[in-house]
Amino acid sequence: MSLDWVLTPQRLAWAAALILGYAALCWGIAGATRRRNAALAQEGALSAGDGPSVLVVFASQTGQAESIARATAKTLTQCGFRVSLQSISQLSAVTLDQYPRSLWMLSTTGEGDAPDQALGFVRQLLPAAPGLQAHQAQVLALGDREYQQFCSFGLVVQDWLAAGGAQVQCSCIDNLNASELKLWQQQVAELAAQWGGSAVQALPRDWLQPPVSQQFRLQNRSRLNPGSEGGPLYLLDFLPVSGVMPQWQSGDLVSLAPPAQADKPRDYSIASIVSEQRLQLMVRLSARADGSVGAASGWLCQNLALGDSLELTLREHAAFRLGENAERPLILIGNGSGLAGLLSHIKARVEAGRSDQWLVFGERSPEHDAIFNGQLQQWHKHGQLERLDCAWSRHPVQRRYVQDVLREQGVLLQSWVARGAAIYVCGSLKGMGQGVHEALERLLGAETLQHMQLQRRYCRDVY
Repeated sequence: MSLDWVLTPQRLAWAAALILGYAALCWGIAGATRRRNAALAQEGALSAGDGPSVLVVFASQTGQAESIARATAKTLTQCGFRVSLQSISQLSAVTLDQYPRSLWMLSTTGEGDAPDQALGFVRQLLPAAPGLQAHQAQVLALGDREYQQFCSFGLVVQDWLAAGGAQVQCSCIDNLNASELKLWQQQVAELAAQWGGSAVQALPRDWLQPPVSQQFRLQNRSRLNPGSEGGPLYLLDFLPVSGVMPQWQSGDLVSLAPPAQADKPRDYSIASIVSEQRLQLMVRLSARADGSVGAASGWLCQNLALGDSLELTLREHAAFRLGENAERPLILIGNGSGLAGLLSHIKARVEAGRSDQWLVFGERSPEHDAIFNGQLQQWHKHGQLERLDCAWSRHPVQRRYVQDVLREQGVLLQSWVARGAAIYVCGSLKGMGQGVHEALERLLGAETLQHMQLQRRYCRDVY
């Protein structure tokens, strides 16, 4: 037997501490989940009027479905309904059975996947059809027609409701298309009238207002990975035309639409924080199979000239903000342009005087793809970034991915989680996002990871 594996008293003490830490973690997660469920239940009771009762359910990845759900719930309360607004993560068969009517706002992410907050619903409720005879439901499915499985999760839930006996219809919206959103407003008004709501005629015609956009000017654009075998990656600096910098938090997004596709906005993570007095984006120039470039990335990386202005819409990304995790240690995992969303968190925490953060970042090669390496190394050297691990998939000697780093540092990762760390993952869903999730499930256990997700201690922005 290797001497490295001899059970010394020190190692036994370490193992005992780790076990006790996990026990505390599970107890804390259970208590926090109960408190969060109670808070959400109280928040969900939007109206205690005498009108018909309606359940409004949302499943959101970047906050768009939740925003529409809140506006819809508010509108129904104005019609005299008793409305309960719930995240799909809190939904139970008992709750659903209590309501004769329901509205569902459901995003689809990745290649037809359910949002992260819907994983419990997919595992626990979706396998068996509910008993919903005489139940009336309307589903609003949000998606992107560029993906083959357009609005897949919303359509799956529609079929699930119908299999349980509900009368259900589904409307699909492509990239928050304005005309399709107006149709949804009309459908809600019609349903409110059918379901016996009062004051329906008094509703404003456009109660679902889009976020306010602002003009920004491109100040600088620089390539971050010259010589890389991968797609060119650019850092873009924007300043507000008005001279007044808007407010946002680390983890938030901006939406923008290229002139050729004005009805198809794209979301990008903000890489900067407000105190830097500039809004930074990291954009990968994408290439199609025929060699042409993507409409949005091509415009931003090649066609938009320095000094040109464009409209940017800042969007709160509640599921990826720090929130209560600002007071926790952070494990930040990502690859490529996904560093943008993680970089903003590091900057915010450095500014707040926090150093208990661990970045695991992956790219192709250290020679050409070590983006922001100087800044990261400086933070690490000065103790503002407690740990920094890089994985190079095209390294000439040691090829590995971020999920390999997690497996190699499994005991250390478990100890960080045991002491209360939150995990943030940002970057590509295929390969990195899937591989990281599988590695975390093996290291922490699927149940623990799911509890962390419900507690918002495991947050993902993958695409």
